[in-house]
Amino acid sequence: MGLRINQTAPDFTAETTQGTINFHEWIGDGWAVLFSHPKNFTPVCTTELGAMAGIENEFRKRGVKIIGISVDPVESHSKWKNDIKVATGFDVEYPLIGDKDLKVAKLYDMLPADAGDTAEGRTPADNATVRSVYVIGPDKKIKLILTYPMTTGRNFDEILRAIDSIQLTAKHQVATPANWQQGEDVIITAAVSNEDAIQRFGSFETVLPYLRKTKQPTA
Repeated sequence: MGLRINQTAPDFTAETTQGTINFHEWIGDGWAVLFSHPKNFTPVCTTELGAMAGIENEFRKRGVKIIGISVDPVESHSKWKNDIKVATGFDVEYPLIGDKDLKVAKLYDMLPADAGDTAEGRTPADNATVRSVYVIGPDKKIKLILTYPMTTGRNFDEILRAIDSIQLTAKHQVATPANWQQGEDVIITAAVSNEDAIQRFGSFETVLPYLRKTKQPTA
C-alpha cells in the first residue's frame, strides 16, 4: 500500500548536507516539506532547488522547514549546489538528503521495492517516480502529496498556497474553495450549524443549502 494523506510520515535517519538527522526530530513541533528529485545535475530539478531557495523565507514565515532529497550521495549534492547558484542565483541553504541506497525513496513510495539498493548506474529515467512533494504537519501526519512528471517543473507558489489553506483549516472549521488565495472568502464546514456559524464568524452567505461562505477568519 502506498502512502496516504493523514498517515504518519515514515521516520528515518539519513545523511544530509547539514549532518545526520532523524526526520521526526528534525521536524520538531513545526511543519515540514520534503521534496524529492530523481538525480543530481538534471535541468528541471536544478531550477526547482534554486526556486525553493529563493522563497525559503516564505516557508519560514509559516513555520515550515524545507528539505530536499536525491538518490545521489551527499558529496554530490555539495557540488550540485554550485551549479544551482550559477543557474538561478540562489544559494541552497536548506538540507539535502543523500539517499544512495534508495531507502528513503522506497520508504516514501517514490520507487518500487524491487528498484535495487544503490543509486550507482541509475539514470534519471530509472528514478522517474522520485518526483514527489510531501507536506507534513506538527503531528507528523502527511497533509498533502503531489507527484510530478520529470519534464514538468513544480509550482512552489501553489505549495505555499496549499500550506496556507491547510494551516487555516486546521485551526478553524472551514474549507477553502477552488483557486482560493490568502484573504479570500472561505467555506463553512457541515459540522458547524447556522447558529454556531453566526457566533463564530459573525455572518455568512448561503449559496446552496450545503455551501455557506464567510470571510476568512483572522484570529
